[in-house]
Amino acid sequence: MRRPRKPELPLVHRLKAAAEERHTVYLVHPGALDASVHGNLADALPDGIGLTVLDLGGVAEYWQAALTGGHADTTLDALAARLMTAVGVGSGDGPYLLAGWSFGGVVAHAMTALAAPRRRPSRLVLLDSIAPVDAYKHDDDALEPSLLLNWFAMYLGAKRGRPVPVGEEQLAGLGTEDGLKVLLEAAIAAEVLLPSTPLPGLRKLYDTYVDGLLRNNRLTLPHRPTPSPVPVVLVRADRGLVPGDRGMGWESLAPYGLDVRECPGDHYTMLLRSDAATTVASLLTQP
Repeated sequence: MRRPRKPELPLVHRLKAAAEERHTVYLVHPGALDASVHGNLADALPDGIGLTVLDLGGVAEYWQAALTGGHADTTLDALAARLMTAVGVGSGDGPYLLAGWSFGGVVAHAMTALAAPRRRPSRLVLLDSIAPVDAYKHDDDALEPSLLLNWFAMYLGAKRGRPVPVGEEQLAGLGTEDGLKVLLEAAIAAEVLLPSTPLPGLRKLYDTYVDGLLRNNRLTLPHRPTPSPVPVVLVRADRGLVPGDRGMGWESLAPYGLDVRECPGDHYTMLLRSDAATTVASLLTQP
């Protein structure tokens, strides 16, 4: 099989420049949605505060894994080091914050361990990110199809700009094929997908989505996280990835305390909604 070509995606997106004596927010983005979704956050930040998105979609060995079965030719620590050097995070003189959405939060956390003590970020802000702790490390076959289908429904709705009206209870206990049939029917009824959309077409999109999740899961499995050397803020979406765990596993990695906040939207639409951007921006205002 021919290896996919490297995409025309940059690693660094400078969405907003910092003014003199103000700080920059470096936000790690793991793909799935285009990095431009953070434009709402850039607009919501006060004047003078910078926002630079570090897009893992610009790292070939990372993004290609979602197209080749979910096996990445890299490690989580190598990704963190790559991002640290990409724009000299932690090597300058000005104050900065580190943030990350979803798996990007795990990478951002790993980045804090690489910064010299005098050049650490003032805070780590995690956007609906699951901690890389044993409780959330799973072998591939331990991932429940109904859970993956629920996440896929949120993703599909965000990509199409309209929610797929399927609740967790409708997907509970279903296998992949039966669950995709339920999703397809609901998506067509809600005009998220065209009536002519075939089930195999939806299955292909789902398989690529799951391969991306498997890639992140496999990168996390061997990773041994250390406690954060800076205070941690966790922003949970109203409909997030882990509805039953308020701290999403981060308590043991936050020795300076874990500040948990809530914001509107689901795991994906929290990046698209202006009210969610306002909530997140308020947590990034002070260095």
